[in-house]
Amino acid sequence: MSTELAATYAALILADEGIEITSDKIVALTSAANVELEPIWASLLAKALEGKNVKDLLSNVGAGGGAPAVGGAPAAAAGGAAAAEAPKEEEKKKEEEKEESDDDMGFGLFD
Repeated sequence: MSTELAATYAALILADEGIEITSDKIVALTSAANVELEPIWASLLAKALEGKNVKDLLSNVGAGGGAPAVGGAPAAAAGGAAAAEAPKEEEKKKEEEKEESDDDMGFGLFD
């Protein structure tokens, strides 16, 4: 078994039991399973999961993006035209900046 997988299982065990996920607890669980895990990896995993509900993360694995806010649909419908024009303007600006960046060096690739 890999140490990363053992650390992940330890975090899942803690989340399932409703215990706060900390690096010390992850190291304790992996040590009990005879898996040597460097404390830095447990600390990184604990910080990554800090403040997140792991059970919700697991239940929404295939859900894709987040759902819009309850009142978000009417606002999106009202501002849809303005929102559609904004990306077009940004694309034009990016194209102009790209063209200008070629001129900044004073020579082109095929000059």
